[in-house]
Amino acid sequence: MSFRARHLLGIEHLTQEDIGSLLDLSDSYVALNRRDMKHSDALAGLTQINMFFEASTRTQASFELAGKRLGADVMNMGLQASSIKKGETLIDTAMTLNAMHPDLLVVRHPHSGAVNLLAEKVNCAVLNAGDGRHEHPTQALLDALTIRRAKGRLHRLRIAICGDIAHSRVARSNILLLGKMENRVRLIGPPTLMPAGIADWGVEAFDDMAEGLQDVDVVMMLRLQKERMDGAFIPSEREYYHRFGLDADKLRNAAEDAIVMHPGPMNRGVEIDGTLADDINRSVIQDQVEMGVAVRMAAMDLLARNLRAARQDEGVMV
Repeated sequence: MSFRARHLLGIEHLTQEDIGSLLDLSDSYVALNRRDMKHSDALAGLTQINMFFEASTRTQASFELAGKRLGADVMNMGLQASSIKKGETLIDTAMTLNAMHPDLLVVRHPHSGAVNLLAEKVNCAVLNAGDGRHEHPTQALLDALTIRRAKGRLHRLRIAICGDIAHSRVARSNILLLGKMENRVRLIGPPTLMPAGIADWGVEAFDDMAEGLQDVDVVMMLRLQKERMDGAFIPSEREYYHRFGLDADKLRNAAEDAIVMHPGPMNRGVEIDGTLADDINRSVIQDQVEMGVAVRMAAMDLLARNLRAARQDEGVMV
């Protein structure tokens, strides 16, 4: 395995080889998860703490399940149980965690850069489960695994990412990963939901679904991030669906064998037609959920290997 990182904070610093190593190991964990006996001892004796300062269903559940299937001792800390609600700083939280001697720390935080700050202060491996508008690396990796398994490759594909680009850390991580793997990425959405400086991102931008979806191999829809909006970015949900929601008519512009993706949770009838989301011939949305557990298992496995190797080099008992 070429993956040598201490933390998984984003896609930006990963190489093609890193991504390939993560996805190859993830494939083996997909196979493990489909067996009757789904357990491994890759994290046996290690402690995993999940800290989610934002509400989460899929990501938190899959990290918890991934850790338990790998044999870790898993503890969940929700925002409502956190001393940060009582005024404690993130640095003080890091010092408190250090005293507990965790091995893996999974963090979701509403502020961009908060996870990187924690990683600088703790003596364990840190995984970014989403920070503000910055990145969501394991989501991009599970999307990549889903695409590779569905299309047979992860390079030289035409991929459209549609919807609320401006507020989406999923979009940012996917743009970085798909670009590294030599794909042609298109962004489709209203100008109000496009980030500034889009011309420097190495992508094509469209404000028309028919034009942007022309002959693409993958259609990745995004959730409207209403909780991150502080103004009127769309006229109405009904108008948004009419222009930018994915339905069978708009999908006809894509390649005949194009797959449909969505990171969830979905707003049916706003971002995507419910019938299309459930179409097993086009939609791989449920596959994304399955791949999420396998990718998080692989990421924690690789980080644990690196952590153990570093501790052995330092003469620390593992």
